[in-house]
Amino acid sequence: MKGFNANNVLEADTPAPAEVSQQPEKISLKRKIKAFVMLTKPQVIELLLVTTAPTMMFAAGGMPSFWLIINTLIGGAMAAGASGAFNCYIDREADRLMKRTEKRPLVTGELTDREALIFAWVLAIVSIAYLTFLVNPLAGALGLAAILLYVVFYSLILKRRTTQNIVWGGIAGCMPVLIGWAAVENTISWAAIVLFMVIFLWTPPHYWPLSMKYAEDYQRAGIPMLGATSNAKSVSVQVVLYSWAMVICSLLLVPMGGAGWVYTVTALVAGLWFIFQCHKLHNLAVAEKATSRTAMTVFHGSITYLTILFIALAIDPFVGSAVMPPL
Repeated sequence: MKGFNANNVLEADTPAPAEVSQQPEKISLKRKIKAFVMLTKPQVIELLLVTTAPTMMFAAGGMPSFWLIINTLIGGAMAAGASGAFNCYIDREADRLMKRTEKRPLVTGELTDREALIFAWVLAIVSIAYLTFLVNPLAGALGLAAILLYVVFYSLILKRRTTQNIVWGGIAGCMPVLIGWAAVENTISWAAIVLFMVIFLWTPPHYWPLSMKYAEDYQRAGIPMLGATSNAKSVSVQVVLYSWAMVICSLLLVPMGGAGWVYTVTALVAGLWFIFQCHKLHNLAVAEKATSRTAMTVFHGSITYLTILFIALAIDPFVGSAVMPPL
């Protein structure tokens, strides 16, 4: 017969820890909606749209149809959002290991994996249909290509296999200018290719400084970003080389796209300013004085540069007389 003592009383009155039921946190509708929005990486979408509308204005030589701009931006935003959602699903385990991504919805538990995947598929299908029927089939095809490039080519194939992942994976981020151009012209010209290449060459000096700051995050997650696998000096050399190539490429829009003086002057001045920032990072890296703060100066500077360049691209058709006719 079991003795009646203090220990038995405690065991009888207090359930074991394993027996205490854990009620899942109830997430409000407002938080769910916010989580779905965050799943699309809205900051990335904003940057992509900054390049789309100005490209459309330059392609049209003025202001395109209001609804054409709106439909292209909506379709492009949905395609980019679908890509971001797929990426969050694919990278959910790595995101749990990184401080930079610890607040993403699949890490916090605000969304389930199933919810995220269904949302990504629905958004992708709707975006392609939207661009195809409300813009034109070429824009729809380019939207599909952008999603496949980001989700399959970058997220599934390149990201964990090579330090050059962001270079070739960055092709997906170049697609909005092609989509914008196709929306207006229903074709792709050399001017569109130049703008495509500007963003292609811009991506490494934009992202590699960020990877320098979060090197420990990427190492912990096993993702071979250049900033996490090479020293600051090596990374800064690549940043400088790509920045020079980017600025030179941006000036090709004068002979190949008929850009006027507004774009030309802006591309030259903003480009030299950004090159200066990249060289400053390199000089500090050589002196072993580069810090995450100096790296982030280049990261934020790259966003400023691209924004200014494409604002000039949008203004140019209205006030900049062509320097020479496009080839």
